[in-house]
Amino acid sequence: MTVQNAEKTLSRKQRLQEKQRRQLAVVDTVDKAEVKVRKAEAELAVAVTEAVQMFGDEQAASEALDMSVEAIGRFLRMAQDEAAGTGEGAEVTAQS
Repeated sequence: MTVQNAEKTLSRKQRLQEKQRRQLAVVDTVDKAEVKVRKAEAELAVAVTEAVQMFGDEQAASEALDMSVEAIGRFLRMAQDEAAGTGEGAEVTAQS
């Protein structure tokens, strides 16, 4: 009987290890995706900054890009943060 119990314990342990492995894999996937999102947002912030310069102001860029003035402002702040070396803009956006 002890052997049967040991097999069941091992089986439960293996199931738990597999569940933990899958959970860690999902967390790793989310972490990698968040990095990609931050990079994409940083690139978008640069593009929005260029658009504001090309169109003259935030309102004109908003209309041309079909993007709200608030979003334009958020990306401009993000670009300023990146330029200042803080990187806070991307962090805040990723958490929003």
